[in-house]
Amino acid sequence: MNQPGPDSATSPDTTSDSATKPRRRGLRVLWWVLGSIGALIVLAVAGILIWSQVGVMGAEAEPLAEVTANPAIEITDTDAGIVLSPAGESADVGLVYIPGAKVDPWAYAYKVSGLVEDGVTVVITKPWLNLAFFDVRPLSTFTGLAPDVDRWLVGGHSLGGVRACQLATDADGLALFGSYCSTDLSQSGLPVISVSGSEDGLSTPQKIADARHLLPADAEMHEIAGASHSSFGDYGLQAGDNTPTISDEDMRDQLTELVGSFALAQG
Repeated sequence: MNQPGPDSATSPDTTSDSATKPRRRGLRVLWWVLGSIGALIVLAVAGILIWSQVGVMGAEAEPLAEVTANPAIEITDTDAGIVLSPAGESADVGLVYIPGAKVDPWAYAYKVSGLVEDGVTVVITKPWLNLAFFDVRPLSTFTGLAPDVDRWLVGGHSLGGVRACQLATDADGLALFGSYCSTDLSQSGLPVISVSGSEDGLSTPQKIADARHLLPADAEMHEIAGASHSSFGDYGLQAGDNTPTISDEDMRDQLTELVGSFALAQG
């Protein structure tokens, strides 16, 4: 009768060991993949943060100084936005104004100052990362900065106008400044005014026309002769834009006449 050899009881389990090695190798590969994905996410976030802060178009000093020295305008600077209010009176209507991409919010103060002088409170928002699309705060974040105002329009310049279209159904009206919607508001019934520039090289007249069907049929459409994309603010010429032939003062006056009368009609 054959007897087991002396080493049979202690011989290694090669089957178990061979099964463990692939599992360990698989875990190492999994951790490597997860680590690589995590590193890419960190790099992407860091890249966006850096990019959002580089090349921000600052407000020109002279137009801004004219606003800050204007006794008819009361300025309140907050983390969420800049509130420009008619001094010594309570406005019935307000405008939440969303800046274009990577444009200093203060760069719009002069061009909207005529609206404030006419009795409209304007809140210029401070978008997260200087980009309106990254700012997911509701409209109430900004209207809450001027609680005495009863009726609110939302509007914006360039990319800010695109974001304003997304918030428009929470407002009493929409005002577009060198911008157009990607959101369909054609059946919204909202009062809408669109002011564009004949020399705009970014929100071109053709782009404005192509997106017209997304606005209500009775939307007011105005084109200011000689105005470029950067004419809606005071931050210098913008890459890809055309040279304006309208003065900053005339641009301010025309914006005041067009948007001011529209805003006050909603009050």
